[in-house]
Order: sequence, then C-alpha cells, then structure tokens
Amino acid sequence: MSGIPGSAGSALRVLSTSDVAGIDIGLADVVSVVEEAYGTLAAGRSDNPRKLTVQPGDGHSVAYAMLGRDGVRDVVAVKTSYKHGLHEDRAKQHYYTTLTLYDDTTGLPVAMMDCGRVGALRTPAVSALLARELAAPGSRSALVVGTGTQGRLALPFLLTTLPDLDRLMLFGTHPDGVRAVREQLRAHFPERDVEVVTDLRAAAGDADIVLATAGPTTPAAVESAWLKPAALSVLVGYGIAPSTLHHADRVVATSAAQMRVTGTDMADADGRLRDVDAEFPEVLAGRAEGRTDPGQRIFAYNSGLVVTDIALGHRFAQLALAQGLGTAVQVWQ
Repeated sequence: MSGIPGSAGSALRVLSTSDVAGIDIGLADVVSVVEEAYGTLAAGRSDNPRKLTVQPGDGHSVAYAMLGRDGVRDVVAVKTSYKHGLHEDRAKQHYYTTLTLYDDTTGLPVAMMDCGRVGALRTPAVSALLARELAAPGSRSALVVGTGTQGRLALPFLLTTLPDLDRLMLFGTHPDGVRAVREQLRAHFPERDVEVVTDLRAAAGDADIVLATAGPTTPAAVESAWLKPAALSVLVGYGIAPSTLHHADRVVATSAAQMRVTGTDMADADGRLRDVDAEFPEVLAGRAEGRTDPGQRIFAYNSGLVVTDIALGHRFAQLALAQGLGTAVQVWQ
C-alpha cells in the first residue's frame, strides 16, 4: 500500500484506542476522504458486500461483520462490531469495534486498529454530506436529536458542509451528553453555540434538517406531520418515527440493502419498509437524483459502508505509522 511505512514482513501493526486518539485530522479532511470513498464505490472500483449480523433472541447484544475492498488504495479490510448490554443504561454497555487492513498489492497485513474513532468521525461526515446534497435550497436551521457518540460531532460536521446554517438546535435527555455536544461545537467553531430545546415537536417544525442520532432507549420520536413540507430527516440511530420514512416524498439511502437489514425498526404496521428511490453514492456521482423538487420532504438513511471505514482507516494508518505509533505483533509466527 503506497504511503504506509513500517508494514514490512508479516507483522501486524496494532493501533490502540490511545494511538488513534492522538492523531490530528481536520473535519474537512474527513469529509473529503469519505466523499472520495463513495465516488470510488460508485465508479465500480471498490467492493462493499452486504454486512452480516447476528443477534440473540432476547436482543441483549448485536454483532456485525463487514468485508470490503478499496480499489484505489488497493486495500482489503475487515471490520467487526460487537455491542453488549443493549437493554442496559449506556454506562453498563460494552462496545468493541476493530478494523484490520491488508495491502492488496503486496499481500501483507498493514494494521489492526480500534475503529471507534473512525466510526465516530465517518458517520457524522456522511450525515453532513447527505445534508449538503439533499437539504432544501436555503436551509438555515438544523435539529440534532441525541447526544451520544454520533450526536456530539453532528453539528461541527454540518457546519463544515453547510456553513450558512444559523440556527442550531439540540434535543437530549443526558446532561453530560448535552455538555459534550456544546464542548465539541465550541472546540471546532468557537463562535457558535447550540440551543437546547425541550419542546421536540415545535423544534422539529422549525428545522430544515432533522438529524436523529439517539440511542434505542430515547423517548424522542419525531413524526412526519411535525416536519416542514421541504424538510430533510436523516436517520443514523433513533429519534424519528417510521412515518418520516413512509410519508416522505423521496427516500435516499447510503445502501438500500443495508437499510433492509438494519432499518427494520422503521417498518410499517405490516412489517414493510418503504422502497429506496436513490442510493447516495450514485447521487454523489451524478448518476441518480437526490432532491428533485425544492418542496420535497426527504428521508435519508445513513448506514455505515465499510468502504468509508477503509478509506478513513487507511488515512489514520498512514498518519499513525508515519509517527511510529502502534505495536508490531507477529500474529502468524
């Protein structure tokens, strides 16, 4: 893999949470890397098979496995994700996710890293790209529902792609999370602040963009009838009701196949999901239309594509290995 030093032989460079946390990367750089990954996929130069998932009958845990290949970087990667304690409070849950990269030119392993920060950056970057491409012309207000991992960087990324947003709203039920959202916003945009709202229906009615990032226990459920006629609603986690999907004028998904796997909680009373009108990589490539009318109410489904993890993980590996971070492990000796 070009640009990756220190990956000689069959040693695997392991990058811990603290290794990855110490890498400095700008929000605009993250957006650019993610957008390029979508373009590469749309051009047919990358592979992003459907993710595999397993979950016990009582739903106390969930695990995913994702395999992909980036044809521009010549990288093959496997991402795993495991979350335990889904019925518990956030503090009692356990979450582990890793990304393992292999150089498809030399055939050698490159790095295995904690993928938490990669996902924490990649997902809000995708939401920001969805907002840039699908929000109604002249959109000026955004509402974020949820203050967890994805909610905390949602507003800085939205301002990166839509700098003209002048009203930022937040609905959250965890005081620590609200403080964290505010801190992240001020860290990246010191002159901006967020308005914490308690009347969710009124806030949703004022928002041009509604971004739902909350966890599964959230009491929030924004209904379609609450939204502006031309509003964009983006679903990452939870916080908006199935009606926002089924009553939308147009539906865009990062992957229609993944939406059918991970979006079942948005099914209607008969267990059906609304068909997807366009996939986002094709929208970015100009081969499919996102918003086709300024007055449309659009629903966008943001599910992670492993090609974006590969691209961003590759960038992190470049930066980390150039700094000599990580530990070389002779796994296969």
